[in-house]
Amino acid sequence: MRAHHWIATGPGGLADFQFVEKEVGEPARGEVTITVQASGVNPADLKHAQRATDFPVDIGYEIAGTITAIGPETEIASGGGVVGDAVLAFRVSGGYASVVTVPAETVFARPEALGVLEAANLLLVGATAADMLRVASVQAGETVVFFGASGAVGALFLQIARSRSIRVIGVCGVGRGSEVTRFGGVAVERGEGLAERIALAAGEPIAAVFDASGRDDDLAVTNAIAGDHSRLVTIVGTAAARDAGFQAIGGNQAESAACRDSVRGELVDLAGAGDLVVPVSETFLLRQAVEALELVMAGRAGGKVALVPDSNDV
Repeated sequence: MRAHHWIATGPGGLADFQFVEKEVGEPARGEVTITVQASGVNPADLKHAQRATDFPVDIGYEIAGTITAIGPETEIASGGGVVGDAVLAFRVSGGYASVVTVPAETVFARPEALGVLEAANLLLVGATAADMLRVASVQAGETVVFFGASGAVGALFLQIARSRSIRVIGVCGVGRGSEVTRFGGVAVERGEGLAERIALAAGEPIAAVFDASGRDDDLAVTNAIAGDHSRLVTIVGTAAARDAGFQAIGGNQAESAACRDSVRGELVDLAGAGDLVVPVSETFLLRQAVEALELVMAGRAGGKVALVPDSNDV
C-alpha cells in the first residue's frame, strides 16, 4: 500500500521536513497497520527531529484511526483487535502519516464516546501530566501550583488532579482564567503581585509546584510560594527552571517512559467515560504539518491541534 508521511532529513527544524510517499508493507507478528484519521501535533515532534543524529527521522508520536491489517498471532494493548476496529496509539514512530505500521503494544481500542481528533491528542499530554504528579508524589488533599495551566498539558493535569482529589492553583495568562476553572482549577492570572495572589488563593501550604510554561516571570515567584523545594517539577527544562531548582522530566527518561506507558489504558478509560476532556482547537490537513507545528511552537494554538489526511494522501 502506498502512503504519505512526514520525515526530517536533517536537524535544521521545519526547514528539513519533507512530505514523501512510501510503501507500507504487511505487518509482522506483533505489529498493526493503521489507516490514520488524525495525528496529534506536539512540540515534542519537532524537538525529536532536532535532537536526532541519524536521518531521515519519521515524525509524530500519536494517532487515531482504524486497523487496516494486523500481524499473525497479534493482539493490541487493550486486548483483541481486528481489521476495521477504531483505535488510537501513542509512543509510535511516524505518526504524521496517512497509513502507518506500529507495534501492537502501542495500540488501544478507541471508546465510542471519544472523538477521533481528541483520541489523537489524548495520550501524550495526559501521560505527561500523570508523570508530573508521580515525580512530585502528590497525595489526595494536597494543594499544588501549576504554571501554564490554560495550556494543553494543563487541561489534562487539572482533570487528573481533580479525579485524585488534588487541589490545583492554575497560573495562566490574563483573560484565560475560565480555561482553568473549566477543568476544576483555581485560576490566578498573571500580573502584579502574582506570588501574593497565589498564596491567598491557596490559603494553606503549597505541597508542590509544576511548570509547563518556562516563563522567567512565573518561575521568579517560586521561592516565595513553594513549601518543599524538592517537589518542583518542569517539563520545559529552561535555564530559569533549572536555576529555580525544578527537576526537569521528559519522555526520553527511563522512569518517565515507564510511567507514561503504564497510564495509557487508564487515560483511555477515563476519556471514554467522559472524565477526561481533550480541548482541540485547530485542524490542518496532513500536508500542512509544517504550518500546524509553527502554530503550536509559537504558543498560539489555544488547545490541541490535529492533522487530518485526505484522499490525496493515501
